[in-house]
Amino acid sequence: MSRVLAAAREEFSAKGLAGARVEEIAKEVGVTKQLVYHYYGSKEGLFVAVLDETSQNIHTELAGLEVDHLPPAQAMRALLNQFFDQYCNDPLLGKLAQEGIRYHGGHDTPRNRFLESTPLMIDKAGKVLQRGIESGDFKPGIEPRLFLAAAALLTTGWFTNGYSTSALAGMDTTSVEGLETWRRYSADFILASITQARA
Repeated sequence: MSRVLAAAREEFSAKGLAGARVEEIAKEVGVTKQLVYHYYGSKEGLFVAVLDETSQNIHTELAGLEVDHLPPAQAMRALLNQFFDQYCNDPLLGKLAQEGIRYHGGHDTPRNRFLESTPLMIDKAGKVLQRGIESGDFKPGIEPRLFLAAAALLTTGWFTNGYSTSALAGMDTTSVEGLETWRRYSADFILASITQARA
């Protein structure tokens, strides 16, 4: 069913949940609409499966990022850049995330891999923060969950809220200049908020 999920990802990203058609997804991969419904139950069930797979991939990549050998500030910058780069390297991710936000805002989904795999990301960021606190690079008392939530919103907002950020920043969020500027600025801004002032 990986081909079905890949086709569904394209369809949902392009047309949203309301506009997507299971018939088109099935046709794209050469299966019947009935087979898709058999495995996923409904269009919403298929959409949640796409969100789950996407969340799993994002978190697996983040959890697997090798940063333990880096000094704390470099390690945290690598994590922050990874947040950004995942969206930058996957042109469908921003639109899919927007649609997922809308969907989860109005639906209670019992199956949600994002919530299940979030502890992996919190643990990863928490260890880097703790190393930085112990070395004197980072301020003490940083709450990993709140930090991670703020960092994720700041880095990925360039992709999920392009209209507002383009207007406020005065540059196109999809341009090479815009992408390079926000990748650097967002990481600098977040690191500045946690860096311990030296005497």
